[in-house]
Amino acid sequence: MGLFDFLITKKPTASIAKDRLRIIVAHERSGRGSSPDYLPMLQRELLEVIRKYVKVEDEAVKVDLIGEGDNKVLDISVALPENPIQA
Repeated sequence: MGLFDFLITKKPTASIAKDRLRIIVAHERSGRGSSPDYLPMLQRELLEVIRKYVKVEDEAVKVDLIGEGDNKVLDISVALPENPIQA
């Protein structure tokens, strides 16, 4: 231990690891295509839930991820039939 070591502030290793993990996650997210992997699964699950109440076609549910600057918006649209038939 040197004479002036108390003047140098050391960053805790947990904080350094957390910063590195954030960089890796951000890099992985940016490296993927425009749509995340979970969108098709989300679309299927939404369709299953909607079919519990209303009979709809497979193409009735559309799920998209829209980029607006630094933010992402999850856009979900459901085309309900004019004469809903209860499921």
